[in-house]
Amino acid sequence: MILDVAYLVVLALALPWVAWRRFSGGRPVAAPGTRFTGAIVPPPSTDADRVWLHGVSVGEVQLLAGLATELDRQAAAAGRRLDCVVSSSTTTGLAVAANRFGHERTFPCPLDFTWAVNRVLDRVRPDLLVLGELELWPNLIACAKRRGIAIVVANARMSGRSAGGYARIAPLMRRMLGRIDLVTARSAEDGARFAGLGARRVVIVGSMKFDGVRGDRSAPEVTRLARRAGFAADDPVFLAGSTQAPEESLAIDTYRALAPDHPTLRLVIVPRHVERSDEIAALLDAAGVRWQRRSRLEVEEADPAARVLLVDSTGELGWWWGTATIAFVGGSLDGRRGGQNMLEPAAYGAAVCFGPHTRNFAGEVQALLEADAARVVEDGAALRDFVGGCLADPALARALGARAAAAVRSHRGATAKTARQLLDLVGQGRADG
Repeated sequence: MILDVAYLVVLALALPWVAWRRFSGGRPVAAPGTRFTGAIVPPPSTDADRVWLHGVSVGEVQLLAGLATELDRQAAAAGRRLDCVVSSSTTTGLAVAANRFGHERTFPCPLDFTWAVNRVLDRVRPDLLVLGELELWPNLIACAKRRGIAIVVANARMSGRSAGGYARIAPLMRRMLGRIDLVTARSAEDGARFAGLGARRVVIVGSMKFDGVRGDRSAPEVTRLARRAGFAADDPVFLAGSTQAPEESLAIDTYRALAPDHPTLRLVIVPRHVERSDEIAALLDAAGVRWQRRSRLEVEEADPAARVLLVDSTGELGWWWGTATIAFVGGSLDGRRGGQNMLEPAAYGAAVCFGPHTRNFAGEVQALLEADAARVVEDGAALRDFVGGCLADPALARALGARAAAAVRSHRGATAKTARQLLDLVGQGRADG
């Protein structure tokens, strides 16, 4: 009750921001009414064990989709049936989830009010609740535990900074983590932080992100995009993906500095948030470069004189990385965001770089750097030097990319390990029931 009151105060203060997001033309808050009331459309009824997977946004949902596939595979091999449903907290996460699981098995995650959580639990009726990475909500966990639902935090991650913040509310964290049946951690460091704050059972399985990335440059989706964009087989492609301001400006400056000496160079910009496309378009116009929108490629041929492509569509970055010779992974230069998934371009064997602020992917970055498979660029000048070096010495860039792809392959397997742990837990719950 006290927590609900506190949430109501926070919600009241946040209402102007919610309204601004709704009417400013930016990305709206996902289903605020449904999430406040918990009035979701119930998933289809089933006699199978039901697993509720929750990922906050696109990356987590994609990760859990891979876990669902592996769960289905292992369950079928054991003669068991599972029914996976998924929730997300963002519009983009819900769109990806609906595409993977179907609209009837996708729903907005309730806000952490007891009435909303209980209403969703009444309608979903899960046997297992799987929370992706660091989705810890006190009422959700408490309400699920009171119903005897097993709870898992999968691919669990906790940075040192997060652990320090949680330590200031240590009694609440110990009570909350003490209710979780299993934490499958992506690294020993992450596992130790969860255990130190009260998690009772922690298993180190490695990062599922290594399993959740593609790596086949000959995949039909990759070749289709390259053909649609008019890329020649020998065009060097510099792709700046998951970018946030001011990273697009730095990528454009890098391209302008290097293009005179490398006339076949291509620049592809894929912003983290597609609603910023007009803002980036203005930057390209101001830079005086010839460019084209990805959305226009659906209705017109690629402009052979446009060497710059702005990807103003969603859900394709995982395939666009497969066109990249050189990759810069955004959200990593200003220290506020903590980086985006650098394993995607690494799996394709691109020459990968990113900024110094990658706390969200600390273990993955460590694995790449230890394998001499990626570079850290501190600023725009370092980015220009890295891209220029790759263009001047293609063999060096290919070797860097080959080490990156090998590093990803060598760390695969966490998803299968996690699925085995989850199936054992569901089976134990059924036996106990």
